[in-house]
Amino acid sequence: MRLSRRKTAALIAGTSALILVATGCSGGGESGGGDGEGDVNLTITTFGTFGYDDLYAEYEAANPGITITPNNIDTGGNARTDAFQKIASGGLSDVVAIEEGWLGAIQEVSSEFVDLNDYGAQDIKDNWVDWKFAQGTDAEGRVIGYGTDIGPQGLCYNRTLFEEAGFPSDRESVAELFGGEDATWEKYIELGKQYQAATGKAWIDQASFVWNSMINQLDEGYYTADGELNIEGNAEMEERWAQVNDMIASDLSAGSVRWDWGGGKEFVDGTFATFVCPGWMLGNIKTNLETGGGDASTGWDFADVFPGGASNWGGAFLSVAGSSEHPEEAAALATWLTAPEQQVKQFEAAGTFPSTIEAQETLASEAAPNELFGGAPVGAILASRAQGVTAQYKGPDDSVIQENVFQAVIDQIQSGDLNAETGWAEAMKLTDELVG
Repeated sequence: MRLSRRKTAALIAGTSALILVATGCSGGGESGGGDGEGDVNLTITTFGTFGYDDLYAEYEAANPGITITPNNIDTGGNARTDAFQKIASGGLSDVVAIEEGWLGAIQEVSSEFVDLNDYGAQDIKDNWVDWKFAQGTDAEGRVIGYGTDIGPQGLCYNRTLFEEAGFPSDRESVAELFGGEDATWEKYIELGKQYQAATGKAWIDQASFVWNSMINQLDEGYYTADGELNIEGNAEMEERWAQVNDMIASDLSAGSVRWDWGGGKEFVDGTFATFVCPGWMLGNIKTNLETGGGDASTGWDFADVFPGGASNWGGAFLSVAGSSEHPEEAAALATWLTAPEQQVKQFEAAGTFPSTIEAQETLASEAAPNELFGGAPVGAILASRAQGVTAQYKGPDDSVIQENVFQAVIDQIQSGDLNAETGWAEAMKLTDELVG
């Protein structure tokens, strides 16, 4: 099912009430001039933890007359709502960050964004892994976004908690414990049950992130490669649904609040022992760990292993709004921010793993230790985890299905309002109501 632009716009309007818009999302504003003649003010809207603050200052220092006004929204879901509201009513920032999960919906209205081919996209296309550049290209061949990061996943775990359960705690032994290259979700769940029996504590924070990771490993996720819905009657998806519900029923989930974790305290007080970690999530953990009063001694580490093998969760793009009064300058900023040198700096600030080949090679060879994560060579580990990652087609309402269908239903199962069977039925009902 390939939705028309009209239907996609109507769907966004109809479902926006289901997605909490972050306070201050109206920031970013319209393009405007600077303080002096010839000065240019560029607005940019990002979300989550991008690690751009120092880069903005660096760019302004190197480009007199350019002022950058940033607006950062708390989550990708809220950023999606903000973007589509502004596409409908006006007011997009000059540069807009787009999340992979709603890139499909943006492709339906790609004419609202500048074709970066007009500003040299073909000259730099080889900077990126080929599938990332292809994702940012629409059906007419217009390049509407430069890739920032990709989301290869490794496993975050707490060394102290592993030792309490009698598990090995050094990252090489932990990778072997889970099965190394042959790690499976079955083994991950089995070890979780052993951990819960030994400690009485949860294995994971909450189940929806595990579900997202499982879905991203499939050759085709919520949509087939040709744009058809791919959920009802999908045997692989139903098998993973059973595994997630086994984890919930076995008390392996702490039922944490996504993106909150008790103000970060749950990363410090031993509430859960493992966490699925795409590169960009490391920045979120860092913020929450420190907010919760933790530090390197809290015991979090990062292992080169992931249940089920290679998996990519997330990643973003920088696009230039067609309504920008300064498209040339905005395109130059987007080009600079996504260049390999800046992607390395972005990784150092936020843990986001680069989508450019040169930056990936730099991080793989340097293997700099991350002291907050037990001295783990995070860049090298993510480079290893990126091997075998390919792009899964994300349909126009992929993020709506992820957040407003399955995350919502999993929350209800964790709270005891639904079970595996009634939850699946509710997910099919919601999918039909919101997307079908």
